[in-house]
Amino acid sequence: ILGGWTVSAASIIGIFLIIGTVGKSAQFPLHVWLPDAMEGPTPVSAMIHAAAMVSAGIFSLVRLFPLFAAGGDPHHGIMTEPLAFMAVIGSFTALFAATMALAQSDVKAVLAYSTISQLGFMMAALGIGAYIAAAFHLITHAFFKALLFMAAGSVIHGMEHGEHHVHEHGHGHHPDSSEEREGVFDPQDMFNMGGLRKTMPVTFWTFLIGGLALSGLPIVTAGFWSKDEILADAWLGVQNYGSGAHALVFFMLALAAFMTAFYTMRQISLTFGGEARSEAAKHANLGQGVVSIAMTLPLVILSFFAIGAGFVGVPNDFPVFSAIFSPEYNNFKHLLIEALPPNEATAAFASLPEYHAKPPPFNIIPVGTSVLVALLGLWLGWLVYWRKPLKAGQRDPMENFLGPLHAVMKNRYYLDDLYGRVFVAPSQWLSAQVIVFLDRGIIDALLHIIARLFTWLGDLVKVLNLWLIDGVGDGIPIAIFNFGGWLRRMQSGRIQQYMLFILAAAVAIGVVLALSAGAALAQ
Repeated sequence: ILGGWTVSAASIIGIFLIIGTVGKSAQFPLHVWLPDAMEGPTPVSAMIHAAAMVSAGIFSLVRLFPLFAAGGDPHHGIMTEPLAFMAVIGSFTALFAATMALAQSDVKAVLAYSTISQLGFMMAALGIGAYIAAAFHLITHAFFKALLFMAAGSVIHGMEHGEHHVHEHGHGHHPDSSEEREGVFDPQDMFNMGGLRKTMPVTFWTFLIGGLALSGLPIVTAGFWSKDEILADAWLGVQNYGSGAHALVFFMLALAAFMTAFYTMRQISLTFGGEARSEAAKHANLGQGVVSIAMTLPLVILSFFAIGAGFVGVPNDFPVFSAIFSPEYNNFKHLLIEALPPNEATAAFASLPEYHAKPPPFNIIPVGTSVLVALLGLWLGWLVYWRKPLKAGQRDPMENFLGPLHAVMKNRYYLDDLYGRVFVAPSQWLSAQVIVFLDRGIIDALLHIIARLFTWLGDLVKVLNLWLIDGVGDGIPIAIFNFGGWLRRMQSGRIQQYMLFILAAAVAIGVVLALSAGAALAQ
């Protein structure tokens, strides 16, 4: 109980698990690491951003959903604290990251912020109890985002190939962009690209398919079906119970979906539309042979999943399509849970009210919203960037439209700088003080004590050396010398003195022998 507000142990545990996932799945405010992670090789980025690392956090929330929903029923407007927390964080992150993607010029940075935004979609879906829709979008997103990152890697490789070709063959190269004039060429900058649909057609068409799936192009892409299911669940709560959490999720995700379609078409247009804006773009290609096939074949394969994976979850009452796809394929809940062998986890899900709730019925409002935001965003992106392609050195229309806000969005709302000043700089200062304290106060002091100890030991050894070692060493030869001097005085050269010594010695020997004989007789 906190100030009259009762929080269950399950809610407290759930909130801490969600906080961990906020960092793991790059949700606000712990999202700043993910764009930096894209600096690695593009295939690694494809796995990190699409199907592996960041998705693991959302996957864990799906598996633990019964804990978060304990005591609540989001399908009837009864929200628990963990669910409300996920709904707010997810919907805000989805919209927040989409705004940053609008202003990026790096082809991989756009996809990185898009990943953050789409993970926000999934977390918001979990917050309103739509765990089936969240898992569905997690799977479809893995396919089209992996496709987009692999295609972006193909584009970057082609641009690097074109730049090498320009430097090797000259071609009267006169740099157009400021970066080229300064001698720094960025193969990931979309403003150095343009016209790549002509030299890299397979990459263009597969990137287009992935981009349309990300945008949620109606009916024919996987992204439409999974996003539409999230919006349908959100609208159901708004319509039936007037739930504020559901309304927040619906409107914020709809706006984020519109921005997603717009920045995706912006990215496609800047990369493939118009004419080449640099000499490298004019000569960009993947070359011939095995390398070209190795880079394009995975794109073609992933393209089929970016389209077809969505048909697994077509709603049962969706017009026309529910009759085309047999029931065993259009019930994603069956594929997700009911097809698994019975265990404690599936039993926990089976105990939830959400599990037994009927899927949201077909409603023209969420479907129409999905279609409208996707088509409107794509059309505006086409109108601004494809129909009037940018020339080399031309200012970004978004920069003209947003004004000073463009720099704020491009620089990630300066959150990196804020975290650097609030957390990194104080931590560095504190660590420096600790190092100074440890180095000077403890380590240096300890070294000084050890030095003094060894100095004292050295002095002791010196004394011992002078008085004992040197004394013994010098005393022995002196004693021998003195003994020799005494013996030398005995050699006087006088015969009488020698005879006296002999007589004294003989008397001494006789006395000793007599004493020895007397002792023997006495025994």
